[in-house]
Amino acid sequence: MTSAPKSPSPAPEGDRIAKVIARAGICSRREAEKLIEEGRVTVNGKVLKSPALNVTGRETIIVDGKALPAREPARLWRYHKPAGLVTTAKDPEGRTTVFEKLPEDIPRVVSVGRLDINTEGLLLLTNDGELARLLELPSTGWTRRYRVRAWGRITQADLDKLKNGITVEGVRYGPIEAVIDKVQGSNVWLTLGLKEGKNREVKRVLAELGLSVNRLIRLSFGPFQIGDLEPGDIKQVPNRVLMDQLGAHAEQFAPAEVQPSRGPAAGSSGGKWAGGKPVTKKAGDKPSAKPDRTKPGGTKPKLKTFREKKAGTTGKRKAPHADRRRRP
Repeated sequence: MTSAPKSPSPAPEGDRIAKVIARAGICSRREAEKLIEEGRVTVNGKVLKSPALNVTGRETIIVDGKALPAREPARLWRYHKPAGLVTTAKDPEGRTTVFEKLPEDIPRVVSVGRLDINTEGLLLLTNDGELARLLELPSTGWTRRYRVRAWGRITQADLDKLKNGITVEGVRYGPIEAVIDKVQGSNVWLTLGLKEGKNREVKRVLAELGLSVNRLIRLSFGPFQIGDLEPGDIKQVPNRVLMDQLGAHAEQFAPAEVQPSRGPAAGSSGGKWAGGKPVTKKAGDKPSAKPDRTKPGGTKPKLKTFREKKAGTTGKRKAPHADRRRRP
């Protein structure tokens, strides 16, 4: 007699602790896992030793001696990073970081990817580490576009070979779009588009082609452009725009909002809706004095004709002066 197959165990409730820490905007999920391994996270008073833990939000979570802040709606900013700033929370060499230069009214944020210290241009910042992780993935298909000034000579035919990808020192880089904009003395200006954004990818790939990059500016990251931002400027992306660009992922980052009132659902027994719930009429309820003409489907009251106005209400005596006419 064969034994009945075991039913699969139910999925654990809640989310992984590293994901919850990242959603709070403290750091990325990978960095949260490092914090846990270093013993800097406690859950309900106990030091966590492994990130393999699901939490529901009812626990007391402490990171570096501070309570985990409540999760806020996901927000995204465009920041024009000047050259000379490092994209890290803390720099062991004591160099100035991007986060030290942000306005005081900007909450705790993490960067979407990184830019080298001498790289300028668009850097996306968010208060949601999980959103940062999503936007960094090459699977999003978003193109990072750069303006490059490099010393050396090159032809468009050589750049066109990058469309098939290139391997440099054992590292495989994906397809890159590269166009010559102009030649300026011993330098050449290029525009590059790539989807991966690996560490120092532009400089390493162009060095393989005999070019030495001496200025690198990121113009865009997917649909987000540097636009008219001056170095050091920061501007929030409107939430509606962010949700539109996230597409299928928007639901998990959308802020909780009150749903608008709707009409009767298909198959319902009728009645008006208030706050998303049906409201039934009770005996003795007085009809509304005026129909609601601010919503679709509202009807306007029928206007009386000139004679009806003079005659008064139908079925009653005519008004005393209903038939009065002007006489010569």
